[in-house]
Amino acid sequence: MTRKRQEAPGTLELVREFVNTADLEHEEEELASPAGLARWLRAHDLLEPDVAVGEKDLQRALAVREALRAQLKAHNGSERDPGAVATLHEAANRAEIGLTFDEAGASRLEPRTPGADGAIGRLLTIVHEAEHQGTWARLKACPWHSCQWAFYDNTKNASGVWCTMEVCGNRAKAKAYRERHAR
Repeated sequence: MTRKRQEAPGTLELVREFVNTADLEHEEEELASPAGLARWLRAHDLLEPDVAVGEKDLQRALAVREALRAQLKAHNGSERDPGAVATLHEAANRAEIGLTFDEAGASRLEPRTPGADGAIGRLLTIVHEAEHQGTWARLKACPWHSCQWAFYDNTKNASGVWCTMEVCGNRAKAKAYRERHAR
């Protein structure tokens, strides 16, 4: 399926891309190994070239990715998953995210832990920034059960539901039509 790209603004796009490293519909996984995770993190300037990534790092990154997906599903009307919130909280603690100030006195959140945990922490700081900018709630996951693709809702009133109306939206309409006419 070809998906129309619905990119998120600024660095929030990194979070959208991270969630979409698993294409559930086509059963494609970019992060199938520690090397795959390291490649993705390095390609997105989140991990230093000489840092090793292990199996534990991979498992924690996958858990964070799915916790983020759960948050994006909640942005689209699904029930909040308390386990997802706990996973994100644990990841933020592992990254030791703290408030720092630059020479001009501007503040920002930054992970203090190096390696994969720090890289995941950088993604979480992007989530925090997006929440304060008002863009986080517009990052959603498609509700179609086999899709769940992360997309940025660019609609004027933030009412977008489907990653693409042409595919998942039409599937939902066809299903609703069949159910109405099966009675």
